[in-house]
Amino acid sequence: MRRGKSREGRMIGGLNQPPFSQLTCPYDPVAVLSEDQVGMIHHAALRVLAEIGMKVLHSPARDHFRAAGAAVQGDMVQFDPDLIPQLIQTVPQHFSLEARNPARNLRLGGRDLIFGAVGGPAYVMDNDRGKRDGTFAEMCDYMRVIQSLNILHQEGGGPFEPMDLPAATRHLDIFRAQITLLDKNWQTQTLGHARTMDGIVLAALALGTTPDGLKDRPTLLGIINTNSPLQLDIPMAEGLICLATYGQVNVITPFTLAGAMSPVTLAGTLVQQHAEALAGIALTQIVRPGVPVMYGGFSSNVDMRSGAPAFGTPEYVKAAQASGQLARYIGVPFRSSNVTAANEVDAQAAYESQMSLWGACMGGAHLVNHAAGWMHGGLTASFEKLILDAELLQMMAAYFDPIVVTPDTLAVEAIRTVGPAGHFFGADHTMGRYETAFYTPLLSNWDNHGQWLENGSITARDRANAVWKQLLADYEQPPLDPARLEAIDSYITRRKAEGGAPMN
Repeated sequence: MRRGKSREGRMIGGLNQPPFSQLTCPYDPVAVLSEDQVGMIHHAALRVLAEIGMKVLHSPARDHFRAAGAAVQGDMVQFDPDLIPQLIQTVPQHFSLEARNPARNLRLGGRDLIFGAVGGPAYVMDNDRGKRDGTFAEMCDYMRVIQSLNILHQEGGGPFEPMDLPAATRHLDIFRAQITLLDKNWQTQTLGHARTMDGIVLAALALGTTPDGLKDRPTLLGIINTNSPLQLDIPMAEGLICLATYGQVNVITPFTLAGAMSPVTLAGTLVQQHAEALAGIALTQIVRPGVPVMYGGFSSNVDMRSGAPAFGTPEYVKAAQASGQLARYIGVPFRSSNVTAANEVDAQAAYESQMSLWGACMGGAHLVNHAAGWMHGGLTASFEKLILDAELLQMMAAYFDPIVVTPDTLAVEAIRTVGPAGHFFGADHTMGRYETAFYTPLLSNWDNHGQWLENGSITARDRANAVWKQLLADYEQPPLDPARLEAIDSYITRRKAEGGAPMN
């Protein structure tokens, strides 16, 4: 389906996007900790798990831990220091994720990485209507723009809540939109067994198989947040166990904010984060040894004057890079995020996101979650921020392109031809390469100031508004086998009749 074009969102000329492709980072990750310091944090985390333990509210999860050799007393689970390393030995360091379109399948691990769009906010915003509760129609438009942005490899689990749909069944409509509006890989929801199972069944139907058929075909990725400090609740434990049982990917992500939910020191926060992540990672391997799992780092700090979360800070960058070191130390693929606490799509939003993105990519992340669209500390998804971030991501991807050093690119003969006091604008060496020599922006404007004024003084935020509208106007829905769509709709109709998945 091709959406009708409106004059309001059109731009002169095409939009500059590289083709969809897997990214590989050619650079060694930044090490903010020495090897000895990484070891100290790891062993301190093992002490926390042995001497304090995790509070696990889900009885079946406690049973899994008990069967694997952990000590369980009431809700508390404690681990012998040798048990955790033993349990996580089966974690694969590389894995793939299938997409409905095989050309968009993904690799994670090693130097491979992917960018996932924002997922989970309560609100949506744009230039035209400001911040508001989102609707299902708007959420679908947001997904259409995600599908249209080649730099985004994965949809992030629902860009914002469609508040016009019933809470108990809206996840079913979100899953259907992800399947039908995208042919990219998508994240599922993990709040409880029923929601998680619905995602698994629908993903299987989209690929023409069954949940059992997915057990050796990782397709879905779901975020599991521990309740920091040191607690795993019932819905998250249910989601974790369900995903692992069917061979899908858990991303174990403690939500540790230094000074609030974790110690005020970065070292202490990393100890707690690492302990919580280790416990969750171990549980996935107890449920299904060898199932893919990721180490999620999301540590930041709070504003000690107000208690509000802060993102894109120097502390966030260092924590991201240290988290990457800890993940590599235990041999588990690593997730980080592109985040900001900014209240407008302004300079703060840009520089905090650039700091976050740098920390994630140069921290060795294999998944950069919330890579585009995140605002207000995760409360809001912004259409304009989606485009601003896409520019940042495209620039980061271009930064990953190696400098080509050959006799031709060394250009000695071109330098000889132009000679002293000449210029290279019209040189044959330039004319043969000028169209592809440099990065071409999606959003940035490089006019001189006079030309910019003459063209209407359009700001980056206003240009972003025009870009997402053009992408939406040009969107083409990817085809889906009618028989598979019929099976999907039949399942959704039945689950809605059953009442969906009421909140716990």
